[in-house]
Amino acid sequence: MTHLLAGHLESFTELAQTWGPLLIFFFMMIESSCIPFPSEVVMIPAGFMAARLELFPGTPMAALVIAIAAGVVGSLAGAYINYYLSMKLGRKFLYAYGKYFFLKPAALERAEEIFREYGNMATFVCRLLPAIRQLISIPAGLSKMHFGRFTLFTGLGAGIWVIVLACMGYYFGKQTTEMSYEELVVTCKHQIGANLHWLVLGLAVLAGVYVWVHRKVMHRRSPEPV
Repeated sequence: MTHLLAGHLESFTELAQTWGPLLIFFFMMIESSCIPFPSEVVMIPAGFMAARLELFPGTPMAALVIAIAAGVVGSLAGAYINYYLSMKLGRKFLYAYGKYFFLKPAALERAEEIFREYGNMATFVCRLLPAIRQLISIPAGLSKMHFGRFTLFTGLGAGIWVIVLACMGYYFGKQTTEMSYEELVVTCKHQIGANLHWLVLGLAVLAGVYVWVHRKVMHRRSPEPV
């Protein structure tokens, strides 16, 4: 799907000059919901266009910040859709009818397994993992995860992913003007894929430190009464 969509990006350039931030928000909301849509074809070209001032008037850096903000807010909006629908519809409904909304039972079961094993931090780390990135909001909704924590961890994970994609596009936008959008997306996706394990490893270490500190604080014994 990435190659198919990337081939049509050239036709959206003029439209993005006027509606860029709204388009980023809309497509990242779709990407973050249960509808399969690759974020690479949204945020990488957004960063590229920001560097060339084709996305938003002003300075390239300001345009990049606006693109990233629109991407993060859109990702949160899509995650909220999954979260609330899961909470309202329930597990039984999703397993019975989810296949009609791109939610296969095997994928749902895997998302629940990951959430049960890693808890709240799964909503953070999994935002960087293909295939599971969108689905991890569903077990969070089913378990009625605290909305504030869900927003925090989802926003952090989605924010890192959006920043990585947008900055890759921004870098190439500063380096070349001859690369087509399809070549841009394919090149950046390949480089991200080749180095994704380091990013995930770093986040896993941070997640481990957070869990360790959290458990230390929560299980600290109260001082004995005098």
